[in-house]
Amino acid sequence: MASPESRDYNFSKSRKYLGSSGVTIDDSFPESKNIQKFKLSQKWKTPPVQFSKSGHLSPWPTYTSGQTILQNRKPCSDDSQKRTSSWQQQPTGIAKPRYLEQLENYLRKELLLLDLGTDSAQELRLQPYREIFEFFIEDFKTYKPLLSSIKNAYEVMLAHQREKIRALEPLKAKLVTMSEDCNERILAMRAEEKYEISMLKKEKMNLLKLIDKKNEEKISLQSEQVSKLRKNLAEEYLRYLTERDARKILIADLNELRYQREDMSLAQSPGVWGEDPVKLTLALKMTRQDLTRTQMELNTMKANFGDVVPRRDFEMQEKTNKDLQEQLDSLRADYEEVRKEHEILLQLHMTTLKERDQFFSELQDIQRTSTPRPDWTKCGDMVAGGPDRWQVLAEGKNSDQLVDVLLEEIGEGLLREKDFFPGLGYGEEIPPFLRFDGPVQNKKPSKRDVVKLLRDAWKERLAEEQKEKFTDFFFNFLERRFGPSNAIAWAYTIFENIKLFCSNDVMSQFYAVLMGKMTESVYINQKETVAQLLKEMTNADSQNEGLLTMEQLSTILKSTFPLKKEERIQELMEAVGWHPNTSSTDFFEYRSLFTENEEGRNEPFVQKLWEQYLVEKDEYLQELKQELGLELYEDVTLSKMRKALMTIDPTLDKQNMNTHLSQAFQIPVSELHEDSENENTVTRLQTAMERLQMADVKRVGPRESESGN
Repeated sequence: MASPESRDYNFSKSRKYLGSSGVTIDDSFPESKNIQKFKLSQKWKTPPVQFSKSGHLSPWPTYTSGQTILQNRKPCSDDSQKRTSSWQQQPTGIAKPRYLEQLENYLRKELLLLDLGTDSAQELRLQPYREIFEFFIEDFKTYKPLLSSIKNAYEVMLAHQREKIRALEPLKAKLVTMSEDCNERILAMRAEEKYEISMLKKEKMNLLKLIDKKNEEKISLQSEQVSKLRKNLAEEYLRYLTERDARKILIADLNELRYQREDMSLAQSPGVWGEDPVKLTLALKMTRQDLTRTQMELNTMKANFGDVVPRRDFEMQEKTNKDLQEQLDSLRADYEEVRKEHEILLQLHMTTLKERDQFFSELQDIQRTSTPRPDWTKCGDMVAGGPDRWQVLAEGKNSDQLVDVLLEEIGEGLLREKDFFPGLGYGEEIPPFLRFDGPVQNKKPSKRDVVKLLRDAWKERLAEEQKEKFTDFFFNFLERRFGPSNAIAWAYTIFENIKLFCSNDVMSQFYAVLMGKMTESVYINQKETVAQLLKEMTNADSQNEGLLTMEQLSTILKSTFPLKKEERIQELMEAVGWHPNTSSTDFFEYRSLFTENEEGRNEPFVQKLWEQYLVEKDEYLQELKQELGLELYEDVTLSKMRKALMTIDPTLDKQNMNTHLSQAFQIPVSELHEDSENENTVTRLQTAMERLQMADVKRVGPRESESGN
């Protein structure tokens, strides 16, 4: 019988031999690539099959266990009977067959050579058993088809199980990830519920305290009311007792007076009844006759003089009639004037009616196409801080500004919820400090922290020589402050904050400079103007009390801003608190005008200065455009721009002139000369105006007409 070394064992299509050792690896699994290579002993050969004395395979260990088991087997042929008799002839206690011992020794050595510490140890452990099974298949020719089919069935099943395991491994990883996400969500929900429970408990305790306080107030009020009612009842009781006694006394007095009157009537009755009845009858008859005669005379007088008017009354009526006639003539003249005016007004009324109908139709069209004016008070319940904070935020703002404030509040909440920002990539249109690919962590600073960081950046920028670009300086500043690893995260975080809070002066100005919408000189000159104004006020405060009068403020503003109009000086004074009814001797604290809170909000006085600066710049550029007489889409030469600037601002010095022209035409200041070839340089007027809008452009002196006046 041939040894295993002389055979080529091909167990499956995906298995390969490693060297001459006969070890196979399944290429269909990635684990097989890491299986440690080892070699079988090339000198070792599978021993021949151990036969019994009669030439058959030894039935060990059934031979030693007795003959009762062998008798239960069905005899298939004569060979089986011969084997049975030969087994029965074997003596008890025979040793294990040599072929079996060789196979066991081979299996033991191969298992010892394997590295069972790796992940593919179980797969590799099956290899020696496969080889032993192949030896049996090759040596036992009779059972080879059956054993091969058994082996192939197991191999197919193992391959099927490997495919199922490979398909389930991604699901297992996904299940682990989903399990971790669910656990994080559960923990977050539990933390949120715990926080809500604590807040509800605090609210419950506060409400219980409030109920106890209200109960105490109720008890105290009840006791006070009861005592007060008792006191009032006692007073009323005393008053009613007094009134009752007074009524009794009054009734007694009335009874006494009645008795006195009866007594007096009884005392006078004898004299009345003592007069003569005939005399009384005659007196009555004469009286009746006099009454009849007087009545007749009265009727005669009425008949004769009923229509007669006294002279005095006639003269008074005549005078009154004359006055009324004069009034009538005057009223007729007034009536004619009023009638003419009425006709004119009627014509105007008809014209007005036509205009009204036209305006009404336009109003209906506007109402149909436009949205109703929003009720901004509804936002108070949605903003953090409630209606009180919303009232502070909305004070003095129009609808457009209120929309910005509301968007900032909503954006602030959304910004807080973001944990990461998406990277914008490395495109040329992306600012250098935002060039990054991948998610960027949101540091979630407060508005106060962002403002403080921007102030520190401005301080460091003003302290250096400003040789590098502002964007490069900003990123270098973040690297120095937070380190290179966190600089990009802080850059994205600060950029999103300053882009959102456009109503904040510090953030909006920093964002404008960072994005190239405004030059640094605008911010620097504005700060210098505020500092100069504070210095002038400090010099005017000779007593160093921190107080100035309104008259002193007006003088300082006119001397510091000689080109400002009178109404704008009054606007600045109104921002301080001045009113037309305010006395010029009233004092105010001038240092408080220049304070800035931790969130970068300036006082109304500084805000009004900045607003007036922007308005004056727009007026200056609009005047320049009118002087040029060109449309925005037309081209303008450098010489024409120079001439227009000198016309609208004759006192403009050469340095500021060159600075404006350099900004408008993007030419270095050193190359600007009146006799140079650059005087014919052309650019679009709209582009030049946009560039000047970014720079610190303002009037230096009055026009010639204003200076002459």
